[in-house]
Amino acid sequence: MESMRPGIVLVELVFWLSLLALVFTYLGYPALMTALARLRPRPVLARAQTPRVDVLLVVHNAAALLEDKLHNLLALDYPADRLRITVVCDGCDDATEAAARRIAGEASPERIRVLAHPQRQGKSACIGSALASLDADLVLFTDVRQRIDTGAVRALAAAFADELVGAASGELVLESAQGYGRGIDAYWRYEKAIRRVESASGSLVGVTGALYAARRAAIGEVPPGIVLDDMWIPLRIAEAGYRVVFVPQALAYDRAAADPATEEARKRRTLSGNYQLLHRWPHLAVPGAHPLAWRLWGHKWLRLLAPWLLLLALLSNAALAATAGRFYLIVFMLQLLAYALALLGRGVPALARAWLPARLAAAFLSLNASALLGLADYLRNPNAHLWRTTPRGVSR
Repeated sequence: MESMRPGIVLVELVFWLSLLALVFTYLGYPALMTALARLRPRPVLARAQTPRVDVLLVVHNAAALLEDKLHNLLALDYPADRLRITVVCDGCDDATEAAARRIAGEASPERIRVLAHPQRQGKSACIGSALASLDADLVLFTDVRQRIDTGAVRALAAAFADELVGAASGELVLESAQGYGRGIDAYWRYEKAIRRVESASGSLVGVTGALYAARRAAIGEVPPGIVLDDMWIPLRIAEAGYRVVFVPQALAYDRAAADPATEEARKRRTLSGNYQLLHRWPHLAVPGAHPLAWRLWGHKWLRLLAPWLLLLALLSNAALAATAGRFYLIVFMLQLLAYALALLGRGVPALARAWLPARLAAAFLSLNASALLGLADYLRNPNAHLWRTTPRGVSR
């Protein structure tokens, strides 16, 4: 029995370190950011202003969505002579380009212009090539799918009255979430709460691709092949010494995915983009090498490790349950119960709709499974940067 003790101690160490890392990932980091926001707040010195804004909208085969999106942008509460829309058609082989040119003709070339690539380039390549033709003070990035609140541009522009602000993210609101989508909506509310305290204490580590703005002069090179331009661009801006802030008054609206498969495909691509970001820009993982490196560990990189931490916690707990006493047996049974609840929530949609714990457990398991699958996706195809317009009802 004594000879087994060193081995048991090692397994106990693995279990507790895994558990503590998981607790810090999902609870400790948000608590730390909340404490920093309260003890050392950094308010944004915003004031009303109307700088010139270039709206950049990259689309691929989005004919069914483009007309509504352009009319939404034209109706924004912002001086018409201070806001220009550039639509970049990325190798579209449907009616997208024709619809864009028709609406541009109706609105006037001063308000909407259309750039078209005959062959698909990928979103980041389109952004990179279009930026050279923009000359406004701010560039506003948006996706074709989401509806933007009429006052959103004014809210974002006000943040740039603070000379330290280089990028500002709007808030994505998920409408009419049902079933599995309600679990995703709960996760998104949790995510936005973290962004609020990150912003209040300094900077975000990423923005919502549905709606964000940046100082044109602060945007560095956007290389082709980047999946997460909404992380690459703000992280480059932060590297130059600017803040990246959250503006909750600037709203964009979307619908949460109603089924797990659709949401998981989107999440896998996003998480694969995180692995790509680390591959292309490895010093993002080195504390001190980037101004936001520590926040990236708390908010992003530990979540990529979370599936492995969960596996270590389960396996080490299983070993301890058989050798180290009743406490570990009880904890192991609780772990198994949590996984069973997640699988039931996934497999029985009616249970997920009716019971919050099952809904949240299913969403949590899906998120971590997507992190594993996203890694496999990236290892299998590191150049999978070409994208498709996602139908309405899929959040991002």
